[in-house]
Amino acid sequence: MGRALTMIDFCNSILCLYYLIMKQLIVRNIIEPNGSKKGRCLACGATLKTARRKYCSMECRKRLLYKLEVRTGLIRALNAKYATFYFSEVMIIMDMLPYGSEQIFSFFYPRSPGSKPAEDFSRMADMLGNIWWNERKRTNKRYLASFHLLGKAVKTGAPLISVKPSMVKVPSIKAAHLSHLKLDKAQLNAAELQKSVKEAYRRQAKVHHPDLGGDAATFRKLHQAYRELTSWARRPSFTKRRGFPDKWFYDGRTNKWVQPIPSQMQR
Repeated sequence: MGRALTMIDFCNSILCLYYLIMKQLIVRNIIEPNGSKKGRCLACGATLKTARRKYCSMECRKRLLYKLEVRTGLIRALNAKYATFYFSEVMIIMDMLPYGSEQIFSFFYPRSPGSKPAEDFSRMADMLGNIWWNERKRTNKRYLASFHLLGKAVKTGAPLISVKPSMVKVPSIKAAHLSHLKLDKAQLNAAELQKSVKEAYRRQAKVHHPDLGGDAATFRKLHQAYRELTSWARRPSFTKRRGFPDKWFYDGRTNKWVQPIPSQMQR
């Protein structure tokens, strides 16, 4: 029996070492998370048709968000203040920072052939949940079950900033308005924003004005976008959010997962 246990411990040590190596490769960008690659879906890693898109479909984004949301009970059981979820072509990773801790705990799970990250996350969450519940039944103590499960995690020594993003300010303006005027969010930081908005409106009006052969409905949307952006430029307002450009972020204060924030939205 002692020899068998020794072999099991050896295999677990090798597995943990493998996970640790893979984690470090990802952290050092030798192996990039799929979501960080341009032209890749932030929810499944599939190749996108255009670089401007962030997801292959809204259904794909919603599917992953749903899978993350229904497992928040596990994350709360581990008393997580912050957590992140991301994936590569070979594995999925969930990093976690419990309240009162300065140590990041990382859980890894190998990607299944033909499966999307959402399904792999469900499998990993089920496995971790079973470990937690078995220990809970054995000890009749929730905190002991949580300590036991955290003991299964890999401690990489990654900086806290890897799970605790800085606050970002997102312009409180509809993306559709920018799209109608063919403006990018980065241009909202221009010194002469009102002038830029007016010039963009004039360019699009030459194309869509009904008197010039354009579509009336499209021009009405264009004019509405111009009015909204002109008003916003006079008194810019922002909403504050935390997030990463290539990771899904969990905030323990709200018990919610936040989808990746495109890098151009960060200020």
